[in-house]
Amino acid sequence: MGNGVREGPVEFQRDVEPVTARIPAEDNQEKKKVLNSLMSGALAGAVAKTAVAPLDRTKIMFQVSSKRFSAKEAYRLIYHTYLNEGFWSLWRGNSATMVRVIPYAAIQFCAHEEYKQILGNYYGFQGKALTPFPRFIAGSLAGTTAAMVTYPLDMVRARMAVTPKEMYSSIVHVFIRISREEGLKTLYRGFTPTILGVIPYAGLSFFTYETLKKVHAEHSGKAQPSPPERLLFGACAGLIGQSASYPLDVVRRRMQTAGVLGHTYSSILLTMRDIVREEGLVRGLYKGLSMNWVKGPIAVGISFTTFDLTQILLRKLQHGPGLDR
Repeated sequence: MGNGVREGPVEFQRDVEPVTARIPAEDNQEKKKVLNSLMSGALAGAVAKTAVAPLDRTKIMFQVSSKRFSAKEAYRLIYHTYLNEGFWSLWRGNSATMVRVIPYAAIQFCAHEEYKQILGNYYGFQGKALTPFPRFIAGSLAGTTAAMVTYPLDMVRARMAVTPKEMYSSIVHVFIRISREEGLKTLYRGFTPTILGVIPYAGLSFFTYETLKKVHAEHSGKAQPSPPERLLFGACAGLIGQSASYPLDVVRRRMQTAGVLGHTYSSILLTMRDIVREEGLVRGLYKGLSMNWVKGPIAVGISFTTFDLTQILLRKLQHGPGLDR
């Protein structure tokens, strides 16, 4: 009996110690994973949006006006802006874009990784690629989460893109003037069409990119696509996602800028009705879409590629060479 009493605690300690040591290690790994996703997403959004900022500003200016869009008119607008306001004016509002897009992209990409893991556990796909429907849901939830958190910054960016420097001198000035003159609720004007647009846009973008990567791995035998292939997959994702949600993007911009352009838009349907009545279905609700077919694929391709490559780089720095996504 004496031996039994002495040996019991020793055996118990031997079983428990690895478990208690493993818990902090797993927590640290999860924290590193989330931090890597946030950093990679932030960089991806900043690089992509800065690259296409002049085209983005031009697109917004057409979206919120009744002018007919064409490639010639878009070029003329960019050229006149350059002549009258200088080269860097083409990036006017980009500071507000960065303030919004860095947290937006960080949250979206990080949330997508987390939603993929949650849905993978729920459907029993741990460590494997999700099936099509969960893949779409993960992208939609990620975009919705990011949009809900950062929406007021999107409103500020739209206002700065369509107004002269004399009206709003800084991001803070936009917030102050909107709050004083139009009320705080104005910061969320256009929020509903934004969410309705984000669901198909983010869902289809992430779904298309992940699907193309999966198909590529199955047919090429390579675990990972090359950077040019990632750019191509991201471009396809942006083209499909933005085309599906574009009319709601036009409605969102009209509602966001109504206060400074002399319009009153009270709801999504009434805004759509007014646009169609004044400008036509295609010329109104799809105004600037051809520019988006240039801008969007470039931006989304850069964004997805930057995120993936930054993730791989950070993991290699943390764990040494030989580790790939």
